This record gives sequence, C-alpha cells and structure tokens, in this order.
Amino acid sequence: MSLFAATPEWDKAISAIADSSSVLLLAHVTPDADALGSALGLGLALQGMGKKVQVTVGETGFRTPSSLSFLPGSELVCAPEDLDPVDLVISCDVSSAARLGSAKVILEATAVSIAIDHHASFTGFGTIHLVDPSAAATAEIVLELIDRLELPITKEIAGAIYSGLTTDTGSFKYPSTTSHTLRTAARLVDTGIDSANLSRLLFDDEPLAALVMMGDAVSRATLIPEAAIGQGLVYTCISIVQRPGLDELAVERVIEALRKTSEAEVAAVFKQADDGHWKVSLRSKTTIDVGAIANKLGGGGHKYASGYSSTGDLDETVARLIESLG
Repeated sequence: MSLFAATPEWDKAISAIADSSSVLLLAHVTPDADALGSALGLGLALQGMGKKVQVTVGETGFRTPSSLSFLPGSELVCAPEDLDPVDLVISCDVSSAARLGSAKVILEATAVSIAIDHHASFTGFGTIHLVDPSAAATAEIVLELIDRLELPITKEIAGAIYSGLTTDTGSFKYPSTTSHTLRTAARLVDTGIDSANLSRLLFDDEPLAALVMMGDAVSRATLIPEAAIGQGLVYTCISIVQRPGLDELAVERVIEALRKTSEAEVAAVFKQADDGHWKVSLRSKTTIDVGAIANKLGGGGHKYASGYSSTGDLDETVARLIESLG
C-alpha cells in the first residue's frame, strides 16, 4: 500500500494554514537551495497573509550558509534554540523525520504539521502530506500551494522558489525536468527575477578555498570498475581537516564534478560532518537506483540522486556502500 494519498491533501493543508496564526517552516539538515528556498518562499507568502513566520534547520546555532545567503527571505531564519512557540509546523523537502535533526521534537510536539516533499522515500511523518514524487523539486509543490492559497507571487517569493527549482533539476538538465517544470520556470522569470544572477550565485560562485578543496578531493578520487554490478563506482572522501574554514555545504558540489566520470555509473562523496560522522552523497546516470540503495542504508532520495548518514568509521562506510552496490 502506498504511503501517499491518491491526491495530495490540499484542502486539509489550506484549512490548517487558515486556522493558524504562527507558522514554523523546517528545511532538512545541511539544507540545499530546494529545501531552504522552498521554506523561505512559502514563508514570505504566509507572512503576506499576516502570519507570524519563522524558518529554521534542526542544527544548534543554525544560520543561513554563506553560499545561500542571497536567498530572499533569509531574515526569517532563526536558530532552533531561539524559536517562539507556534501552532503549525511545515517541513519542506524533508524525506524522513531523521532529516529534521533537533527540530524533530518540535514537529512531534505540534498537533498539526504539514510535510511538503517530492522524495519517493518519504517516510510518512506528520499529519498532512503534500507529497508528489513526480515533482522535479519541492519548490514546484510549494508554488502549487501558494497558488491554491490564492496568494500573489512577488519577485522575492519567485526568486526563492526559482532557486530551489533550478538547483534540484541541475539547471533543468536532469531527467526529472518536465515541460511543466520549464513552464513554471518561465512564469517565475516573468516576475522580474534576475535568473542569470541567481544561477551564477548557485552554480558559479565559490571562494578560492572551496575550489582548492574540490580540486584536492577530485585528485584523490578512486575508480572501482567492477563495482555497481560492473558498471563502475567513483568516489572520494573529504574529512573535516580537508575542508579548513569551510562549512559542510561547501562540500556538496564535489559530487557534481565526480558524476561526470565516463567510466562510472555511480559517484559517491564521503563527507565528514562537523560532529565527526560521515555523510554520503550518491549520484547515478541511467540504470542504478541510488535512492533505493540509500534507503537501505538509512537515508533516501531520488533514483539518480540520494544520500545517507553513517555511524561507522570511514573504511566501514566505504565498504558497506560497495557491498550494497553489488
């Protein structure tokens, strides 16, 4: 039996929002532009309704990462320990309760919560589900919700949502991109956003330290041709000491360089988090469902892009992935 309703629970979500006066929006830990952009875009729209809005990520002391500091609505972001009580919680782009981090207890303590997500691995937490695995990004579903609330799409809201949309589609080159996705992007551009500048900031703007870290990580990449049922695995590892002065999010783009490797169907980056544990990003090209692999290893994601966390040491974590790929 599917975890999802045949049709997303739009009416329930709209009623819950109408009945609320204060709303907390949650993005997943180590947020990307789809998670944070979706939360901020929806937050700005709800603020326009007169709601008191807060946005956070379940990481103590969380602040908007410098690489996403240009996102409209960043002034809504609060550290989880500084939040005021709310009567409605909405998670954005969070596939499992574990991805809420320390904010999990906040959601569980709230009587009504809405989960907005596009991962097939969504685990069903919360009370109202706006989940559509066919959506190219959570940002698409957020825009649909704003439309159903009959709220205007300001330039600021459009900028936040466009950032999520273009990021999760890889500048509209991933297989998840549909004609609807492109029409949505055109609609957002028509609000007057500077899409070229947003794309530059999202994809083509890195501090020198990040480029040096990336070059070092790629230079240490290992190719295992026999892995992934003979289709090849390429991977690299980045410890805390190998990203001096850089936050965890700065490591995210390494996987996009590795996934270009001609000899490998699957690319992986093992990233040591600030707490010392290892996080794993996975990408595949055409045949292997890395979302299913990540799900077996305690994470989740999409067929061609996924991730998970490991409590084992690096050698154990690498070996377990290779074994899982076959």
